[in-house]
Amino acid sequence: MAGSALGPDISAPALEGAARAEAVLGRLQLLVTRKLDGLLQGDYVGLLPGPGTEAGESREYRPGDDVRHMDWPVTARTTLPHVRRTVADRELETWLAVDLSASLDFGTAQWLKRDLVIAAATAMAHLTVRGGNRIGAVVGTGSGVPAGGRRKAAAEPPRPPNVRLPARPGRKEAQGLLRAIARTEIRPGRADLGELVDMLNRPPRRRGVAAVISDFMAPVDGWARPIRKLAVRHDVLAIEVVDPRELELPDVGVLALADPETGELHEVRTSDAKLRARYAEAAAAQRGDIARALRAAGAAHLRLRTDTDWLLDMVRFVSAQRHARTRGTTR
Repeated sequence: MAGSALGPDISAPALEGAARAEAVLGRLQLLVTRKLDGLLQGDYVGLLPGPGTEAGESREYRPGDDVRHMDWPVTARTTLPHVRRTVADRELETWLAVDLSASLDFGTAQWLKRDLVIAAATAMAHLTVRGGNRIGAVVGTGSGVPAGGRRKAAAEPPRPPNVRLPARPGRKEAQGLLRAIARTEIRPGRADLGELVDMLNRPPRRRGVAAVISDFMAPVDGWARPIRKLAVRHDVLAIEVVDPRELELPDVGVLALADPETGELHEVRTSDAKLRARYAEAAAAQRGDIARALRAAGAAHLRLRTDTDWLLDMVRFVSAQRHARTRGTTR
């Protein structure tokens, strides 16, 4: 077939991918709107309360509080250390670093990992884009060339692996941003997560919220320092997307596995109990390294799994964040 009603340059796979992206995004937006709206009753707050510019009430200091928020007059009067809470800025700027490496195009449960990435971005947009707030994103994917491989179409010009979508206010603009993320083509190769996060550090912006959405499968040394740098100026939320098969292997005999980022094929004898144990141990160590690096950077850490209710996980996370900021005696 030479072309279509939408033009000769749009292939059937591209049309199918765009239609699937629209369907997934529509379903996610409906779920988010129905189930997360009730969380925003009362004080203005989203997945992470904004840094704010107005001083609020004081409360007793707890280990882990930012010492830059110490309320020294109240501390002197009460002889107990206190910190000053802040009221979230209603003109908050939120930036998303969205990792769509080839490893995200995988899933063995209710969702693909890339669907959870889009779900997280949708929730962030829904919970932050109101009251004149702006939301933007940088999106990274593979270069189109597997590690050690060659580009399939030699005539195809190379495309930049990272794309910046400018921050704009309004729900219509946020929907356009989410649509652009959902339609992003996942290509072979590995995105440079550290470089993607560094795009949020350039140019310097006023204090706001930054969310890094990824499976964090890239080497920790490559992205830990950029996230620490980002957290110096912004409130950082790291959303880690995980599939259960990345944590443990099922006993299904000989399993042929293909690395989506390198194209390498491996046959694994999953009936070997020792191999499954080593795999689970290595996976747990990897996830532990990721959690420690994010904790050391001062980032809030939310893990979403393809085999659980991600909306419920988000609700629990928001509730925990609120509780951590409101518990204790206020004076």
